Amino acid sequence: MQIGRTIYSVSLLTREVKRLLETSYANIQVEGEISGLSRPASGHQYFSIKDENSQLRCVFFKNSARLCPVKLADGMQVILSARISLYEQRGDIQLIVQSVVES
Repeated sequence: MQIGRTIYSVSLLTREVKRLLETSYANIQVEGEISGLSRPASGHQYFSIKDENSQLRCVFFKNSARLCPVKLADGMQVILSARISLYEQRGDIQLIVQSVVES
């Protein structure tokens, strides 16, 4: 073991990465296509936003989604207003959607 080297637990590292992401990308807009839309009984909406090269998971919580005049659908081109986060339990980057407009 090297002296002075930080060894992170998985929980500590994910917590630190989450903090850095949320601080750096607190209010962003992302354009892409909705894919894999799911509307469970909770009222939240889960989907991915993608372009030709990448995709990001998204969550549109019930309280924000109910204020949105746009009814989301797979294949829809949209611009999301969101903040980026890290879902610590899975280590997945995700967008927490605040609003949606069609592009």
